Amino acid sequence: MAVKPILNKQIVARPNINRGKQISTKGMKYNGNQKESILPGKDFAKNFSVTLKDIDSSMMSHVKDVMKLSIREGGENIKVPVLYGNEERWKNIKKNGALRDKNGSLILPLMMIRRTDVNFTDAMPFSYDADVKGLASTPVRANKWGKENRYDRFSVQTNKKPIQEMITTGVPDWVDCTYSVVAVTNYIEQMNAITEAFVFHESTYWGESLGFKFLATLGGSFADATEMDVAGERIVRLEFEVILKGYLLPEVYSYANTDKVFDIGRQFSVGKVVFGQESDATVDQVK
Repeated sequence: MAVKPILNKQIVARPNINRGKQISTKGMKYNGNQKESILPGKDFAKNFSVTLKDIDSSMMSHVKDVMKLSIREGGENIKVPVLYGNEERWKNIKKNGALRDKNGSLILPLMMIRRTDVNFTDAMPFSYDADVKGLASTPVRANKWGKENRYDRFSVQTNKKPIQEMITTGVPDWVDCTYSVVAVTNYIEQMNAITEAFVFHESTYWGESLGFKFLATLGGSFADATEMDVAGERIVRLEFEVILKGYLLPEVYSYANTDKVFDIGRQFSVGKVVFGQESDATVDQVK
């Protein structure tokens, strides 16, 4: 019959634990410093995503609000209306060469823009598509003090490092969006002014001043403006391409079990308390 040996608990060696390297998980929702998915619209990270609609909006807003295209006719400056080419408008201008208003009159001048192609950029292969859940890469988009840790002079004097709240997202996918632009005017001189404006803004960043901006290049060269006869009226028509080098960042990357997992998340830095030692003794006395 085996007998369990009696051990003296005071003599048994205990493991040597370095308390300075231990991390406290008190107050955290998860066991450890894991990423917590948050709902967009809850705080300052409202609806953080970059979609194709954002790239389209940057394209349209730059042409409308930054370039502010206008032509000269009859001693007056006429603003060129810019429309996005939906299916009905695009087929109409492709078939008839121009658009008409409700009274049947030609809308001149006119510019119409439509996205025709989206290509993945091989020159920027940093999207980490295999990392579906965002475990290998978490870019930090924002960093601020946590709600429980206020900035005060006591923290500065004691060199206290509080827990900081960080907003993280996934790595975007880099794409080239191609837009087809159709411009219609009355005269060649008016079309030249529009062409010169696009040449001047080539290889610059297009978008709103406080919104997204993307690098724009011209897809090829400008062909000569063609003169067309539409129902007995003479018009000048020009078509060219603009390429915006953008990136896409989805708002939701998982729909498993009908539970959305948002790409944006919240993480907290590690808080530490460092204990030091002060003494009035000299080095020789300590030895």
